[in-house]
Amino acid sequence: MPRIERTAHVGWEGNLARGAGTIDASTGAFARLPYSLPSRVGEPGGKTSPEELLAAAHGGCLTMSLAGELTAAGTPPGHLNVACTIVMDEVEGQGHQIVGSRVEIEARVDGIDDTALQAAVATADESCPFSALLRRAGAYVEISARLG
Repeated sequence: MPRIERTAHVGWEGNLARGAGTIDASTGAFARLPYSLPSRVGEPGGKTSPEELLAAAHGGCLTMSLAGELTAAGTPPGHLNVACTIVMDEVEGQGHQIVGSRVEIEARVDGIDDTALQAAVATADESCPFSALLRRAGAYVEISARLG
């Protein structure tokens, strides 16, 4: 696989407490996603946060990895429904840190049982660059998967 580089552009106006910003993808896939401190630590109010974007990135990467593993095994998925939750918490002496990622997978796949699904999930997790990144940073990655 070739080297991959992707860029997001971020703008911010004002101070931390009352300011706000927007995030744009250089590809044009999304534009002017609003975010702010209140959307990060409180009710989102239709705005995003860096943690939500990381959850989307980890969930998307793991989903693609799992689809690849299932397809390689001759059992391509009919549908994968994945929810990823990034957890940020206070770490003593370090402030707020990303401490974990919880991923829940519901898979509709003809021709496999739960044992085969769990094996494919484990291999997909090992192949997922975002799972590796999080673990190298000291965060936990918890994955639960079930056939649905």
